[in-house]
Amino acid sequence: MRWNLKQTPNSQKVTQLAKDLSINKTLAKILVQRNVDSFEKAKQFFRPSLNDLHDPFLMKDMDIAVNRIEQAIQNNENILVFGDYDVDGTTAVSLMSSYLKTIHPNIATYIPDRYAEGYGVSYKGIDFAEDNDFSLIIALDCGIKAIDKVTYASQKNIDFIICDHHKPGTKIPKAVAVLNPKQIDCNYPYDELCGCGVGFKLIQALASKRSQTIDDLIGYLDLVATAIAADIVPMTGENRTLAYWGLQVINSQPRNGIKAIIHQLEKKELTITDVVFIIAPRINAAGRMKHGNHAVELLTEMDFNTAVDFASSIEKYNSDRKELDKKITQEALLQIEENQETEKFTSVVFDENWHKGVIGIVASRLIETYYRPTLVFTKSGDKLAASARSVKGFDVYNALEQCAEFIEQFGGHKYAAGLTLLPEQYENFKNKFEEVVAKTIDKNLLTPEISIDTELDLSDITPKFFRIIQQMAPFGPLNMKPTFTTSSVRDNGYGKQVGADKSHLKLNIIYGADKRTYNAIGFNLGNKLSSIQNDFDIAYTLDENTWNGNTSIQLMLKDIR
Repeated sequence: MRWNLKQTPNSQKVTQLAKDLSINKTLAKILVQRNVDSFEKAKQFFRPSLNDLHDPFLMKDMDIAVNRIEQAIQNNENILVFGDYDVDGTTAVSLMSSYLKTIHPNIATYIPDRYAEGYGVSYKGIDFAEDNDFSLIIALDCGIKAIDKVTYASQKNIDFIICDHHKPGTKIPKAVAVLNPKQIDCNYPYDELCGCGVGFKLIQALASKRSQTIDDLIGYLDLVATAIAADIVPMTGENRTLAYWGLQVINSQPRNGIKAIIHQLEKKELTITDVVFIIAPRINAAGRMKHGNHAVELLTEMDFNTAVDFASSIEKYNSDRKELDKKITQEALLQIEENQETEKFTSVVFDENWHKGVIGIVASRLIETYYRPTLVFTKSGDKLAASARSVKGFDVYNALEQCAEFIEQFGGHKYAAGLTLLPEQYENFKNKFEEVVAKTIDKNLLTPEISIDTELDLSDITPKFFRIIQQMAPFGPLNMKPTFTTSSVRDNGYGKQVGADKSHLKLNIIYGADKRTYNAIGFNLGNKLSSIQNDFDIAYTLDENTWNGNTSIQLMLKDIR
C-alpha cells in the first residue's frame, strides 16, 4: 500500500474558516482541501439546497427535447422510454416513465436483453417501436454512440431524444435532441451527472412548463440517489445535492420498490454506502441474471405487497449472482496462474461459458488480487464481449482507443468500459492492450494507494468532531470519507485476529501521555498481527460501533505499518 498524504492547503484560509465555523483546524483543513474555503461554500456544502440546482435549460438541446415531448403529448403519440439494463439505466427509465405517465397515458418502457441485444440502443428495440406505433424514443444512459441506429430509426419515422452521460465520440447521432453535458459544445455548468441525473434534468425542464417546482419532483430523488451511488460518479456539485435529498427520501418515503428492498433491514437510517452495497446490487441483479424489465417493474410498482413479491424474486437473483461471480472469479484467477500471467501489467481473461451479467463484477474482484487494468471476456452471440475495469489514476477508455483496430465497438468511462470484438482478434487485442498499458501507465499506479487527508492527534476525536465528519456525507468520489493517519501508537497487548477465518484484526490502541485506549478494527488486516508488537502507524477512518446497546466511536483501520 502507498500512503499518499494530501497537500497542506493555504494556512490563512484554514485559520479563517476554522474561526468562521467555530471548528478546529483539522476539520477546516479537510474542508479547504475539498474546495470548501469560505463560510458561503460551507453553508452550501453542509446544507445542500435544491434551489441551488442549475437551470435545466442551460443544457444544450434541452428546449428542443421539451418541445418535441410537448408535441408528442399534443398529437397523442406513443412514447417509448428506452434504457440500459444496469442500475443507472433502469432507475432512469423508471424515473422518466413514471413522470411522463402523470402527464400522458401513452408511455411504455423498453430495456434491451443483455444477451440477445447487448448494451445500448438496439435494432430490435427500434423494430419493436415501429411494430407498436411508437414515434418517439427517449433513450437514457445510452445512445451517444448509436449513430447508425438513430439513422435506422429516422428512416422508420421514429424520432430520438438521447439522455446520456458517457464520453461522446467524434460524431454525434442525428437525434432530434442530444442531452449530454460532456459534449464539447454544451455549456451546462456541471458535467458529472449520471444517466438518471440527465433524465432528472429533463423532467425538471418539463415540470417547469407546467408550473411545477422542484418540490413537486422530490419523490423521484430516491431513484436519482440510487443511480449516483451505483454509478460511482463524483459526489460533488449537483450530484451531492441530489444524493443528499435523495437519501432523505429513501429514509422517509421511498417508492414501494425501494421500500420493499429495505423493509427487512435492521438499520434505522441508510447511508450512501448502504445504497451502494444493499439497494443497488439487488436492482442490478435483475438485469444481470434475468432481465432489466424486472428492475423497472419493481421500481414503478404502485402496490407495496406486489413490490415485496418482486423484491423477494430479485433477492434470489442476487444470491445466485453472488455464487456465480465467486465461482467465475476463482476460475479467472486460476487462468492467470496457469497462463503464467501473474507478473504482467494487465489481466485479460476469457471463457465462453462465463455469464455475461457478472463479468464486470469479476473484473473488479480480480483487481483486488492483481492491482492492474483488467478485462474479462465471454462469448456473446458470434462475438466476444468484455467488461473493463481500471485502477486509480489510469484511463482505461484511452487505452482501449489505442487498441481500436482490433475492437468492433466500445464505450464507457475512465475507470469502466465495455467492448466487443471478433473471436479471431482476441489474442491480437490482448497483446496490444498489454503493450499499451506497459508503455503508458505510471508504475506507481500498480500499487494500491490510500489517500490520507491529514495527520490526527487521537485526542482530537470528540463527539463534536465526529458529528461534523458525519455531516460531510454523502461520501463518494472527490468527497470521500476523511482518512487520517496517526504515528507511533501501541496495542494494549490484547490485539487479536477475529472472524471465522481470522482475516480481521481487533485492537485496543493506546495513545498519548494519558494512555487512553481507542477501539479499532481492521477488516482483512489479520495478516498484520505481527506488525503490532512494537510502536506502529495507522491509516483509518472513523465510524460508530454499537455493542450491547452502547454506541462508541471506532477507528476503521485501512492499513498498518
